Amino acid sequence: MKRRNVLLITTDQQRHDALGCTGGRVARTPVLDRLAGEGVVYDQARNQNVVCMPARSTILTGQHIRRHGVVSNGIPLPEDAPHVARILNDAGYATALIGKAHFEPASHTGFFENRAAAAGNFGPHRGFDRMELAGHTGRPGRSLFHYPKWLADRYPDHVEDYYQTVVGRQVNGAGGGDTGAPQVWHNPIPRDLYHTDWTADRAIDWLESLAGDAPWFLWLSFPDPHHPWDPPQSQLGRVNWRDLDLPAGYPGSAEACRELLAGKPRHWLDWYEGRRRFNFETPPSFRPADLTPDQIREIDAVTHVENELIDEAVGRVMDAIGARGWDADTDVLYTTDHGEFQGDFGMLFKGPYHVDSLMRVPMFWRPAPSANAAPGRVDAPVGHVDLAPTICAIAGLAPDPEMQGAPLPLDEAAGADRNCTFTEWHDRFEETDVDLVTMTTRDWIVTVYEPGNYFTGEEGELYDLANDPRQWFNLWDDPGYRKVRDELVASLRESMPAGRDEPLEKIAPV
Repeated sequence: MKRRNVLLITTDQQRHDALGCTGGRVARTPVLDRLAGEGVVYDQARNQNVVCMPARSTILTGQHIRRHGVVSNGIPLPEDAPHVARILNDAGYATALIGKAHFEPASHTGFFENRAAAAGNFGPHRGFDRMELAGHTGRPGRSLFHYPKWLADRYPDHVEDYYQTVVGRQVNGAGGGDTGAPQVWHNPIPRDLYHTDWTADRAIDWLESLAGDAPWFLWLSFPDPHHPWDPPQSQLGRVNWRDLDLPAGYPGSAEACRELLAGKPRHWLDWYEGRRRFNFETPPSFRPADLTPDQIREIDAVTHVENELIDEAVGRVMDAIGARGWDADTDVLYTTDHGEFQGDFGMLFKGPYHVDSLMRVPMFWRPAPSANAAPGRVDAPVGHVDLAPTICAIAGLAPDPEMQGAPLPLDEAAGADRNCTFTEWHDRFEETDVDLVTMTTRDWIVTVYEPGNYFTGEEGELYDLANDPRQWFNLWDDPGYRKVRDELVASLRESMPAGRDEPLEKIAPV
C-alpha cells in the first residue's frame, strides 16, 4: 500500500477569519478555500500559546507548552522533545522545512537556524533532511537566514527594500504607507523576489528533487502576514484600504475602547494607554490609543494583500505536486501559529491577551483523495497539540508516547468527546511577571491569573461565546455568573495537562 505524503502549510500571525473558508470577506483565497472544501474545516481550533516559538514548538512536538518547556519566545526547543519530522524521517520519509522555523531564538547566533545559511548548511536538523529558512525581511542581520543571504548574493540592490524591523536593540515602531501606520511600508521589491514567492519556489525545487516513489513530509512555512506589513508595492492595488470597513471587533472610537478595556484585567488598559509593555515584540514607541481608524484600515488592507499572495503561492506548490502525480496520495494540513489583533479592541500585534483575536486559528485538513474521507466541518475544540499525532496517523506510524494531543477528528461524531483546549502565557518582560492559564470550551473562555508581582491572582476573565463572540464583556466579577465561573475554574485546575519538572532558561528576547 502506498504511503501518503504530508504537506503541512503554516502562516505566521494570521487571523482565523483571514480566509474565505473561515469567514473572510476581503482577501480572495480560492486555492485554500478549494482545499478546505475538499476536507474538514475545524471551526473551533485554538493554539496553546499566542506567540511564535511556543506555538511552533507545540506543532512540532504534539506537547503543551508547559511540557516541551518553550513557554515564551527566546527559549530554544530541547532536542530531546518529540519531533514529528524525526519520527517520519526514521520511517523512510523525505522531510523538509521551507520558510520560517523559529524553534530557536532568532536574536541569538549560537543556533543552527541563525548560522546555517552563512555556512552553506541546509541540514539535516530536527528530523528535517533539508531546511531553507526565511524570516520577515530580506535585510541581513544577526539572524542571517537562507532567504536574505540569497537576496544579498543575487539581488543586492533589493536588500534595503524591506522595512527595517529592528533599530539597535528595539523593535522599530516607525510608521509608513499612506497613513503613517506602524510597521507599514511600501516595499519596492519585485514580487518574484519577495519571501512568499521564494518560499514556494524553494519548496517546488525540493519536491522536484525527490524520487517518484519516496514518501515525503514538507512543512511549507510562510513568514507572512506577520508584521512588518510590507508586501511588494506592485501588489497593493489588490485591496484599497479606503474601501474597507473598520473591523467588527473595533469598538468605534478611542473612548469606546477605553470603556471596554476598563472591564478587563489592568494590563489591557495599561498597554492601550502606553503605560507598560508586556512583550518584546511590540514596538516601545507604539501606543495603541494613538491608532487612527484609517491606520487600522490600511493595516487590514496590506494584510489581506499578503494573504492573497500566500494563497497564490500555495496554488503553485499544489500544481507542482499534481504535475508529479502525487495529489491523490497527499494530505494537506493548514494552520497558523497565532492570530493578530488587527484593530480588535483598538489594538495591534499580540501579547498576553487570551481572546479569539489571538487564540483562534484557521485550521483544515484535506485528507489525500485516495483516503475517500468525507468533507465537512467540525465544531469540536481542537488545537495545535493535535497536529503531530495527526501527521503520525496519516503516515501510519505510532505517535511518540510523550505527545499529549490526539489525531484530529474527521467528523463531528468523532470529536464528540473533545471538551476543551488550553492556552497558556508564562513570561517576564521588563520585570513584570504575567502567568495566564486559559480553558476554552464549546461555550466559554475562562482565564485564571496566577499571582505575581503585577497581578494578585484574584483577577480573571470569563466570556460567554454564545452571547459575546467578540469577548467584549468580561463576566469574571459578575455575581450572576459566579457559579459558572467557579465550576469552570475547578474544571480547569483538575484537567490541566502535565508539565515538566524544571523550567527552561530564556536566553534571548525573541
